[in-house]
Amino acid sequence: MPQPAPGRDDAVLPATRALSAAIVPFLLVAFVVLYLFPDDTDRLFAWAIAPSMSARTLGAVYLGGAYFFVRAFRATSWHTVQAGFLSVATFASLMGVATIVHWGRFNHDHVAFWLWAGLYFTTPFLVAGVWVANQRRRPAPAPGDLLIAPAARWVIGGAGLLAVAAGCFLFLLPATAVDTWPWKLTPLTSRALGAMFMLGLAGIGVFVDARWTATRLMLQVQIFMMVLILAAAGLASGEFDTSNPMTWLLLAGFAGALVGAISLSVTMDRRAAAHASME
Repeated sequence: MPQPAPGRDDAVLPATRALSAAIVPFLLVAFVVLYLFPDDTDRLFAWAIAPSMSARTLGAVYLGGAYFFVRAFRATSWHTVQAGFLSVATFASLMGVATIVHWGRFNHDHVAFWLWAGLYFTTPFLVAGVWVANQRRRPAPAPGDLLIAPAARWVIGGAGLLAVAAGCFLFLLPATAVDTWPWKLTPLTSRALGAMFMLGLAGIGVFVDARWTATRLMLQVQIFMMVLILAAAGLASGEFDTSNPMTWLLLAGFAGALVGAISLSVTMDRRAAAHASME
């Protein structure tokens, strides 16, 4: 088996593990507040979020993020988590920008806001920093690595591109999004959801690194979040505008993303097991 180039041992740096461990508690608390108590964000969170679908959608993302960072803390190979760090840095950066733009909407006297501001004014730099530092340790794919088939690669990457396009729309054109989105938004919740959709950058990473081991965790996180978002849609069914075609397109997209991620994960895990048995 070919050896990695000097300095490219695929190790996860201690700073990457430390940052991952530090972020997890914040994400878990945000999930509990937003997903389990979505109607109490005015007194429990950094800003009041309504309706509950917006709060629970963000909560689902935070729990998916907590799962990702737990896995990043335990990871032994950097390339298996690399795509997540770049997309999280983008998400956190946009959340910081949204905080500044909509400063007056936040509850500045609440400890939750202090934690929010501390998180989103520092993590974009910290996450991007550890990504750059650790990326220097990333080895190139080896000849024997199991790769995702080109067709599946285009599906994953295409879905990522659609998510990024939706994120740009929500973040850059919040007034239009407020008028067209399936449930009620404010300019701030539009931009927060836009930042969330930018996590689709992780899917675009498949065009750069087609190794199954580089994509597997990203699909697991996607499954995690889609299950929670669809469950939230069921709980908040009365908040949707059923006459809006985008309602059905969005729900179908979430369901399709879930089914596709599960199907590909099962197929590729079977191939990986067969591949390992032949080595």
